[in-house]
Amino acid sequence: MTADTATDVFEEHRPVLLGVAYRMLGRLADAEDVVQDAWLRWSAADRAAVREPRGYLVRVTTRLAIDRLRQIRTRGETYVGPWLPEPYATDFADTVPDTAERAVLADSVSLAVLVVLESLSPLERAVFVLREAFGYPYAEIAAMLDRGEAAVRQLAGRARRHVDERRPRYDVDPAQRRDLTERFLTAAAGGDLQGLMSLLAPDVRLVGDSGGKAQAPLRVLESADKVGRFLVGAARKSGAGLSFRLLELNGGPAALVLSGDKPDSVFQLDVADGRIQAVYIIRNPDKLRALAA
Repeated sequence: MTADTATDVFEEHRPVLLGVAYRMLGRLADAEDVVQDAWLRWSAADRAAVREPRGYLVRVTTRLAIDRLRQIRTRGETYVGPWLPEPYATDFADTVPDTAERAVLADSVSLAVLVVLESLSPLERAVFVLREAFGYPYAEIAAMLDRGEAAVRQLAGRARRHVDERRPRYDVDPAQRRDLTERFLTAAAGGDLQGLMSLLAPDVRLVGDSGGKAQAPLRVLESADKVGRFLVGAARKSGAGLSFRLLELNGGPAALVLSGDKPDSVFQLDVADGRIQAVYIIRNPDKLRALAA
């Protein structure tokens, strides 16, 4: 395999590798670093002995991501306020035509699920991602992780139960989410408290991630009254000069708020029964850099 061919093969599988690494880490910069390390391993490997490049590359990427997760947890870094994953631009409608498969991929990369995955062990997270998001057979996952198939099945069952118990159940209809996102932005930007209250579920939650580097609630807000009043107050303080752009992030519609041409924040909503059940706001500037383009 020539150098050019090796590059072509790697680039063909890069989207899958980045998808695995991002779901494992919840941090785009770390995921890109892991994929770059996988490229270095691939470029130095005896590629003539590799019968299945995709499987080899996913195995290398998964192991590197597990190592990165363990390093992050060993450092014991503290985070100011609630933590949310770094926004990840997705466009499954263009790349995955099958509705059922697209729904699975979108769910596996949603903010709500990735927050739950943070509480899994690195091995549990790897097994869950490979099995639930990418559909790998248990035998292949066992080979990738150098574990017995029975052990992998146990890890998968434990991880699935953990996720099912903790992740909220929300509608995934993108048209409804987009409509409510547009109405939410109109009401919030206009300081329309009554308009917001008509959209928010009584027990709605607002999770703001600033990392202590921007203004956002340091605790999760709960109830329509608290969330609505916070949003109206924030709109009044921000003043003019903000614009909004709708795009797809983490498998669903989201709003990128721009101050001039600089990303200020990202809003995403979870929806059920025609009401907004959760509002996610990401304001940590470190997590918005990839959206600057």
